[in-house]
Amino acid sequence: MPDTEIAGLFALDGPLAATSASYRVRASQVELAEAISDTISRRATLVAEAGTGTGKTWAYLVPAFLRGGKVLVSTGTRTLQDQLFLRDLPRLRDALAIPVTAALLKGRANYVCHYHLERLEGEEGGLRSRAEIGQYRRIQVFASQSRTGDRADLSEVPEEAEIWQRVTSTRENCLGQECPRVRDCFVLKARRQAQEADVVVVNHALFLADLMLREEGVTDLLPQADTVIFDEAHQLPDTATRFLGTSVSTHQLLDLSRDAQAAGLAHARERCNWGEVAGKLETAARALRLACAPLEKVPGRKATFESLANLDLPDFDAAVDGLKTALFHLEEALAGVAESHPDLMAASRVAAQLALRVQRWARKAGEPPVQAPRASQVLAPAPLATAVVAGPPPAWEDLVAEVVSGKVTPAAALDVQDDAPARPSAAERLAEAAAQVPLALPADTQAVRWVEMGMHHVRLHAAPLSVAEAFSRLRPAGQAWIMTSATLSVHGDFSHFTSQLGLRDAQIARWESPFDYVSQGLLFVPRDLPLPQSPQFTERFVQTLLPLLEASPGGALVLCTTLRAVERVAELLGKAFEERGWNWPLLRQGQAPRRELLERFRTLLHPVLVGSASFWEGIDIPGDALTLVAIDKLPFAPPDDPVIEARLRACKARGGNPFAEYQLPEAAIALKQGAGRLIRTERDWGVLLVGDTRLVDKPYGKRLWRGLPPFSRTRDMEEALAFYQRQGKADGTEETS
Repeated sequence: MPDTEIAGLFALDGPLAATSASYRVRASQVELAEAISDTISRRATLVAEAGTGTGKTWAYLVPAFLRGGKVLVSTGTRTLQDQLFLRDLPRLRDALAIPVTAALLKGRANYVCHYHLERLEGEEGGLRSRAEIGQYRRIQVFASQSRTGDRADLSEVPEEAEIWQRVTSTRENCLGQECPRVRDCFVLKARRQAQEADVVVVNHALFLADLMLREEGVTDLLPQADTVIFDEAHQLPDTATRFLGTSVSTHQLLDLSRDAQAAGLAHARERCNWGEVAGKLETAARALRLACAPLEKVPGRKATFESLANLDLPDFDAAVDGLKTALFHLEEALAGVAESHPDLMAASRVAAQLALRVQRWARKAGEPPVQAPRASQVLAPAPLATAVVAGPPPAWEDLVAEVVSGKVTPAAALDVQDDAPARPSAAERLAEAAAQVPLALPADTQAVRWVEMGMHHVRLHAAPLSVAEAFSRLRPAGQAWIMTSATLSVHGDFSHFTSQLGLRDAQIARWESPFDYVSQGLLFVPRDLPLPQSPQFTERFVQTLLPLLEASPGGALVLCTTLRAVERVAELLGKAFEERGWNWPLLRQGQAPRRELLERFRTLLHPVLVGSASFWEGIDIPGDALTLVAIDKLPFAPPDDPVIEARLRACKARGGNPFAEYQLPEAAIALKQGAGRLIRTERDWGVLLVGDTRLVDKPYGKRLWRGLPPFSRTRDMEEALAFYQRQGKADGTEETS
């Protein structure tokens, strides 16, 4: 039944029409808003695909303002967070004249930490270059003047600058109420504002972190909400996989070694030989990296844990054991003095948590998972085992082992016995550490583990094969969930998305874009390109691209499926530009931060930007600035991705078709995201070039192109060039809020 109040607000004589001279009523926007309003009233779940131009932002914000109660809006990126909070929310609030309060909340790594900022200046060797000294001074001034401490507001220090890691806090090294600067804490200020606000804008990563911590009884991250709206919801399965898993990196281990030594020497110098005990951890971390060196020759520089037995890594298991021993010994030393100073307490917590994560790797590569270890094995290897765990009754020891395996939560374990004073300190520390590490991978969870080799680090990863059960289980009762994006279905079929997240009872709905894609866009798939696996493919793709670049009056976005292809395509384009005397700006992913590249793209004349994964979505360049999008290959997930590889094996093992059930839907959604960069407003136009002829020539290609916007289609270069001649230049843009 239509919601007359909602429809009235979107009407031509309503308050929203006054926000823009070009405002017009869009039936799909009104219908989407009404469906969301109904979902909020019923505290139900709605999965809504809304094509580009529907106006989904206002479609969910209007009912959220009117009916949502306490609302969380979760976005895919921090950039979209800022846009919602700084532009969309204030505009709508002013238009409706509703006294809605709003707050912006990001993960703690986005806020300057006064304590760590001051500590870094006094740390010997803390500032590693003249450039870092300059960055540090700018951050100091910023911290003294800013009301939010949000590093996004300090553009003078690049977002990717390494110094940010040392002037922000983590959950592990935050001193909490023990911090001498707790009254000034930007994180606590942001959380207090979030508790008091009607609408809180967060991101998917922060939302998922909150869900997991609530499972362990930690409730101070996000406020309780009546309604949660997920914008760019197509990103949720991947984000959930990342956050429901765990990882340990040699970067973390080396940072812990440095922090523990500095804290020990500063606050408990006489209690331990800190250089020796911290040095052993550093040595163990470097030994792990050396043991993984053969992975540099493996495709993707990564390997599943099970496959390590077939690779030439003879020292890997010994390196993991050595790392486990070094971590436990350091944790023992820190635990003995942790009460002396908050820095020592924080380092002790980090050591215990990393020890738990490494323990999950403590078996021979290629062997099946072992039963949960006994507490004496977990808490301290010889020779400290007797001193640490002597005396606990077997029942308590087994209980701690269940905490490690994830069968029992730490809170439940601590409630089992009343003789708290008699509990061994090691067991208490283990339970506390486990409470800080969400146990998303209990012993009975199907998971994939893999080792990743970076340029200067090694990471040990673990991730669940499926997040459906965990994600659906973590949802609070009585909360309305709205999930919306332009890319949630495969030609109208939502089952791939809903099954990934365990959304069994969700209502699904779809609204087409109002754009006239037939006249605004042309899909061009050349006839004569070789298949993507051909050694000549990239050269031929670039040759096909050149006449389109010459004919296109605006900029071009070239989307590649791999970073290697980005490098090769950019190299070939650079040579071609030089040979032809084309003085066009050629931008390439990796030259500068993503935000800077996009800002340059918008301001330069006839730019060409070559990018990979992060450029396939979240880019909004309306008007003549972008009149050509070129995609080299169909975006099938790389076969060397350990999580995907394991999921495909599991699908095949249960008798399914991995290609049809997983690879094809994933590629269809990714392709639709990439194609969606071309037409952003009713006046946009251009050509979408897809160089992968399988889109037309293979039977499954029909399923892929049917999921794209209904562009006109051709396989003839002359028709593509004629399209540019017919269209001419577009004039102006139109709001699609």
